[in-house]
Amino acid sequence: MFYKTKISFLFIFFVVNIVVAQDTTQQIVAGRSNSADQQKKPYVILISADGFRYDLADKYNATNLLRLRNEGVNAAYMQPSYPSLTFPNHYSIVTGLYPSHHGIVDNTFYDKQKNETYTIRNKKAVGDGTWYGGRPLWVLAEKQQMLSASFYWVASESAIQGVRPTYYYIYNDAIPIDKRIETVKNWLQLPEDKRPHFITFYFPQVDHQEHTYGPDSKEAEDAVHLVDESVGKLVRTVDSLGLNVSFIFLADHGMLKVDNEHTLPLPQVVDTTKFLVLPGTSLLHLYAKNKKNIQPTYKALKLEAKDYDVYLATKMPAKWHYSKKDDRFDRTGDIILVPHPPKVFNIGKGHIPIGEHGFDPAIPEMRATFYAWGPAFQKNKTIAGFENINVYPLIAKILGLEITDKIDGKLKVLENILAK
Repeated sequence: MFYKTKISFLFIFFVVNIVVAQDTTQQIVAGRSNSADQQKKPYVILISADGFRYDLADKYNATNLLRLRNEGVNAAYMQPSYPSLTFPNHYSIVTGLYPSHHGIVDNTFYDKQKNETYTIRNKKAVGDGTWYGGRPLWVLAEKQQMLSASFYWVASESAIQGVRPTYYYIYNDAIPIDKRIETVKNWLQLPEDKRPHFITFYFPQVDHQEHTYGPDSKEAEDAVHLVDESVGKLVRTVDSLGLNVSFIFLADHGMLKVDNEHTLPLPQVVDTTKFLVLPGTSLLHLYAKNKKNIQPTYKALKLEAKDYDVYLATKMPAKWHYSKKDDRFDRTGDIILVPHPPKVFNIGKGHIPIGEHGFDPAIPEMRATFYAWGPAFQKNKTIAGFENINVYPLIAKILGLEITDKIDGKLKVLENILAK
């Protein structure tokens, strides 16, 4: 039976969510220290600006980022994994795995074994480490006695394999940027045995403004400038400490302007008594309650499909690494509907924003930014586009961490950007 929640429980959960979301206290896992060997290692700060499309720094003259990339490494773009959504891709970056391999296959999805739905708005699910496969970089570091810290990142609040970063925050919008930068400075001024060597830092502003006003809006431009100024301040602050710190600035995905006035409804041939259909825009998962209904519904959808593609989960495009054979946690739908952008579905979402993502990563507007600078990297280096799963082995190499699990990313893809 599919998961159902009573209204009273929803109300309690809503109240709890508000309380948790406003928790601005730094969380510290006591009793940890860097080993003597790890104290000698360099530092990496991984910065994500959500939705910072590959062309935005040039488009809006982000002076700090343009200068920093020119001093270090400038990739033509970084290609997200499919689907090009926030949670799947942030988690791919820190695990080196495609979404179908780490289990976060969408921002919202159903797990048959748990008989539960994961959604990014559900703080309980987001904080439950059993949803997450793979070994995030902070878990890799901590298990090798290297301390880590997170000023936000997908899954950083969760005990994955029983491990969280030594220093982390429950996600909220209440802490000012200057306070976040001061916190990073404080982390790097801790005694060497307590000082984190891997730090994540996250900006949501560009994505928010692009969704609401579109990627070509004045609001999006202002958000780019806010991120640019903040990165400049963060770098100046960290550089003043005289440590061996390298920076990576990237994004999870791009953004495109969609037709939010003529959206696609759920096709009439989909019987919701036979399929679970979760809210979605750039893709829809149809979870069959009885497998015998898959083929008839698929055939009916193929006959009527207009402005969208219909896929059986067993026959997804190979380049997406999203077929049933890739789905290690059995979390993708039995039938998947993919709209042709700028068209989007409007299933349980109400008003659809003008900016959206989640589409084929090969679409140029879905491409993300990647810049890197600091002592670990070559200077004045320009490289071609690459897949985001390759960031994981790059960071592990810089920090001298041994990769202990099989991953999809390959060090050889980015090894040539490292300083000789």
